[in-house]
Amino acid sequence: MLCDEIHRLRLANGITQARLADRLGVSKQSISNWENNNIQPSVELLEKMADFFAVSTDALLGRQPDILIDASGLTDEQAAHIRQLIHDIRNAGKKL
Repeated sequence: MLCDEIHRLRLANGITQARLADRLGVSKQSISNWENNNIQPSVELLEKMADFFAVSTDALLGRQPDILIDASGLTDEQAAHIRQLIHDIRNAGKKL
């Protein structure tokens, strides 16, 4: 759930509710309400939060894992190497 992801990401990054509120331009009470599932942030604030934590909005909403790899600026060949490394790592874990 969104409330759990906000809380988890905030703690994982060592950020207080007050600091996150300051960075997003909202009150500390807003952060508390989001984390307690009392209210939902606007789409604009959801996007700001995703940018702040460097995750996708889908990850915040629990629709995909929050691990993203930014391959912008890489050539197609370099991106293919990264995909192959990920594939190899996943397969190595299955063999153990």
